[in-house]
Amino acid sequence: MRRRGEPSRLPSTPPDTLLVFARYPEAGKVKTRLARDLGVRRALAVYRSLLRRTLDLAIARDTAGQRVRIRVAPARRLESFRSGPGRRLPCLAQSGGDLGNRLRRAFEHAWREGSRRIVVIGSDCPGLTARHLDRAFRELRAADAVLGPARDGGYYLLGLSRPAGRVFDRIPWSTDRVLATTLARMRRLRLTHRLLGTLRDVDTAADLP
Repeated sequence: MRRRGEPSRLPSTPPDTLLVFARYPEAGKVKTRLARDLGVRRALAVYRSLLRRTLDLAIARDTAGQRVRIRVAPARRLESFRSGPGRRLPCLAQSGGDLGNRLRRAFEHAWREGSRRIVVIGSDCPGLTARHLDRAFRELRAADAVLGPARDGGYYLLGLSRPAGRVFDRIPWSTDRVLATTLARMRRLRLTHRLLGTLRDVDTAADLP
């Protein structure tokens, strides 16, 4: 019997997987830069709204038959996330280490589940739509990788059509060099890639729509 919020273990699964990296909505633990502009309570409210919107996108994919995995941080709040905002979706804890290690481990798990194309998104990009996800998976039919550039120099989406864990190594996370460094790493690994349109992540009050 499957516990609520745990992934299905059916042997026949779709080849495409959507990963959503999300943090448990806790005051003072999310959107800390935004909190400096708006205060802790308002920053939490903004994050809850962004998270709800992202999870609605994921629910639509899950309902349509695509495999979805919500990767939750911190791991100690996994059960709270499962019984709260993630109650309609399969939720797993993020691994330890820096963001690169957590992404690599999540992709490795998805490859082991039989995925052929994997796309990961965060939970703080209000401009992200189902069309962006559709195009990302479509691009992965011909390319090794796809990236959705963010205005701050990072990315709001990354997808792979073959294992390439080294693409997450030695990236200067939380800087404006994330996208450029990732693209350089892809070139060194000889990964063909496609770029989606540029969108804005919400990190400060100036990023709010």
